[in-house]
Amino acid sequence: MTAFDPGAAEMAAVAGKMRYPLAPVDGARGVFSGRGPSGPYVLEGKAPDGSTWTCDDPYRFGPVLGEMDDYLISEGTHRRLWHALGAHVMTHEGADGTHFAVWAPAARRVSVVGDFNDWDGRRHAMRPRGTTGIWEIFLPAVGEGAAYKYEIVGSDGTLLPLKSDPVGFGSEHPPENASVVRDISGYGWKDGAWMETRAGTNARTAPISVYEVHLGSWRRREDEDGRPLSYREAAEELVGYAADMGFTHLELMPVSEYPFEGSWGYQPVGLFAPTIRFGPPHEFRDLVDAAHRNGLGVILDWVPGHFPTDAHGLGRFDGTALYEHADPREGFHQDWDTFIYNYGRTEVANFLVSNALYWLEEYHVDGLRVDAVASMLYRDYSREEGEWVPNADGGRENYEAIAMLQRMNATVYGEEDGVMTVAEESTSFPGVTRPVDAGGLGFGYKWNMGWMNDTLDYMAKDPVHRKHHHHKMTFGLHYAFSENFVLPISHDEVVHGKGSMWARMPGTEWEKFANLRAYYGFMWGHPGKKLLFMGQEFGQRGEWNHDAQIDWECLEDESPAGLRRLVRDLNTLYRAEPALHVKDCEPEGFQWIEANDAEMSCYAWARYGSEADAPVVVLCNFSAAERSGWQVGLPRAGRWREALNTDAGIYGGAGRGNLGGVDATGEGSHGQPVSARVTLPPLSTVILAWDGG
Repeated sequence: MTAFDPGAAEMAAVAGKMRYPLAPVDGARGVFSGRGPSGPYVLEGKAPDGSTWTCDDPYRFGPVLGEMDDYLISEGTHRRLWHALGAHVMTHEGADGTHFAVWAPAARRVSVVGDFNDWDGRRHAMRPRGTTGIWEIFLPAVGEGAAYKYEIVGSDGTLLPLKSDPVGFGSEHPPENASVVRDISGYGWKDGAWMETRAGTNARTAPISVYEVHLGSWRRREDEDGRPLSYREAAEELVGYAADMGFTHLELMPVSEYPFEGSWGYQPVGLFAPTIRFGPPHEFRDLVDAAHRNGLGVILDWVPGHFPTDAHGLGRFDGTALYEHADPREGFHQDWDTFIYNYGRTEVANFLVSNALYWLEEYHVDGLRVDAVASMLYRDYSREEGEWVPNADGGRENYEAIAMLQRMNATVYGEEDGVMTVAEESTSFPGVTRPVDAGGLGFGYKWNMGWMNDTLDYMAKDPVHRKHHHHKMTFGLHYAFSENFVLPISHDEVVHGKGSMWARMPGTEWEKFANLRAYYGFMWGHPGKKLLFMGQEFGQRGEWNHDAQIDWECLEDESPAGLRRLVRDLNTLYRAEPALHVKDCEPEGFQWIEANDAEMSCYAWARYGSEADAPVVVLCNFSAAERSGWQVGLPRAGRWREALNTDAGIYGGAGRGNLGGVDATGEGSHGQPVSARVTLPPLSTVILAWDGG
């Protein structure tokens, strides 16, 4: 046997009462060799100063991985890759320690390094597993909390920068970037009731209203450090707030470990590690568990479209372009200075698909919002002629990325009941939310970026000019049911000089809030699920700053406080009225009443649920003039109550409207069987609900 310890002057193997001295190898300091015992043993070392120690020899332990792991990893079908790779605390052959395994097929040598071996790559070289490209080792006495990296020597003998674990479950606090051994087993979930029924919460027929949050800047502690909330603090404060506001889901901007704060998490390095910024993995589970026990789903932003070039990350991981394409025309994002995954490599596609499943299975997350899907679908995304490589048929579609996304959706929907996936996809790529077996990408929902751009462009106009842009607000209905849409007013709309939602509205202080109230009423009455970014629910005046909390202080003013009351009531109404959500994704749930009154800048439409559900009518006046006594057609005779009016005094409005409701009788109008005369305040949305004949 051979043993290595650079601090030893003498070395022996000890088995029970038997001692087997090992002789130093000439010219190789710290290397000892000789006959050892046939059974279990420990190593006994003696330093030049006479001090002694004993330790387990990691090389006396057999492998942990088996032939099935080898087969599935090589085939690229190991759905739970994290069960095999990464750092796992365990008892192996009677000893407590940690098993390490990593994929580095082109490496000449891979070693685990950390404080436990003085970061010396000579001490714990890993064993290769045949031709799989996997290296593994079991290190006794290494456990929870140990920081580690991989020291890799490339095939040409080059010693690479130390690498974090691609499948590591924990990380050091930035700017330090070593992986950290985390035991992610054994959490005591208390969300069983939620998990059994969540399919109904994520369904196309359900009211889905999403509150998008950046954990680092939602709220900060009022102390000298001004630190963000921890996962456990967010489990109380954020969850309680979102539930009280009537939202159905939290969407968290990326929590996978990332090195650069300014990326907001969209340049992740540790795809399997919840960022340590807010606490360890079990405390992230506390947040998800608390959300579920308060009736909130949790959606995570997931970033399979690119990864950063940081030296400790995935780039040229084993000295070759392993996770990324070697050709920068395929493997490098010019816009973001990041690498692009090689989706056509079976092991890389498996890595990503397995990671998607990991968050759903290990952390009980209810959905994934997939970032920048358009950049994945097209090889020429943001590239000029000659800067991209066509597909096998000479076209621009990225067949390999499409196949990976289809496989991801088929896998997560097949493995986890009741989950959802959401695509941020900004083009007209067909079938984003069509099932995979029908030729689609298989997503549950798609962000409606066209609707967002058109309607915000309209709202930015002075009301006197809106009649010239009237159909910016109606155009979205031409394609509203071609996909299962989410209407997103996300973080992207309040950064990079765009200002805040409040700042994008025209007019005086009062008019800005009136416009915003009317717009939110339009949005909640429009077909499609809803999403608001934090701070937008009360009309934060300044642009979002990820280094500071959102402007809670502005709620001392009546207009922001009123807007927040409106959003709470919109969520309540959206959930209470089936007509506003049951057929969000079906054309049968929508009917125009008035779409062409450009001169008055008014719109009217009806929403329908099932036959047993009362219809709802949405009326919008985006002009600065009151429309008093406006005759509007209604689909049923009888009493229509004013279910919501964005000009109500409790929302900061002037209190004009239809107190007590209206009666639909007499002659028809706008193609409807009956009609009523209504008052539409300036810059307002009025929602009428049928109360019966």
